[in-house]
Amino acid sequence: MELGERNIRNGRKASILLSFVALIFNVNAVAIVLVAFTAGAIFLRAVQNKNAPRDKILQKSSSWTGIIGAFLVVLVGVVISFLLKPVTRTMALSFFKIGALTFGNGVTILPLIQADAVGHYHWLTMGEFADGIALGQITPGPILITAAFIGYKLGGVWAALLATFAIFSPSFVFTLFVSEIYSRIKHITYLKGALRGILAAFVGLLAVMVLELGKIGAAKSPSMALAAASFISIKYFKLDVIWIFFGGLLLWAIAVFLGFAP
Repeated sequence: MELGERNIRNGRKASILLSFVALIFNVNAVAIVLVAFTAGAIFLRAVQNKNAPRDKILQKSSSWTGIIGAFLVVLVGVVISFLLKPVTRTMALSFFKIGALTFGNGVTILPLIQADAVGHYHWLTMGEFADGIALGQITPGPILITAAFIGYKLGGVWAALLATFAIFSPSFVFTLFVSEIYSRIKHITYLKGALRGILAAFVGLLAVMVLELGKIGAAKSPSMALAAASFISIKYFKLDVIWIFFGGLLLWAIAVFLGFAP
């Protein structure tokens, strides 16, 4: 919701709506992101401030050696992926692709994972994908650890490690690269518009995923009541998410003990 509130402004509304409709009609999620990137650069860019200060071009830095080295490690991972069995290869390349499109936090990437893992390759059912997200939320680390859940289901421990590396490593290298050249590009209005377009598009993609998850997780009245209570607790009472999860687990345990749940 907070991501949506930050992005529902002016032309971004159109990007959100179009992304939502496109994914509903099974348009490729990566294509949606690329279109949003281009449209944002054209239509959502800010007016250039001619008086904006310009930073000096960065001098040669030894950090470039580390950046190039990290890039080569990722490249080796991609090459090795081509040598693996078909399912593992497809999974790894999919996560490398998704990791390279990382913008914002992990939540914004979940729709892309869903599009491949559930919609395109059918590695998981929507219910299993929801379970993977839940495990990613309650275990230490970022929500994108869901990739390890998918990898483990497809190929065991080694596939889980590969999936985790593939989802995180491209964004890690990209962050190093952008950090090094940020002073050169932070004034580019086209780039600012492109990022606004992408983030707005992710709101639309995320809305579709939330609807799909809602069909799984809140199909019955008790689940709907718990979902509503969780929403109110986070939105209006600012309750930490960890207490929401512990509360849900406690209620489930009580329901099992009383014989109301399997």
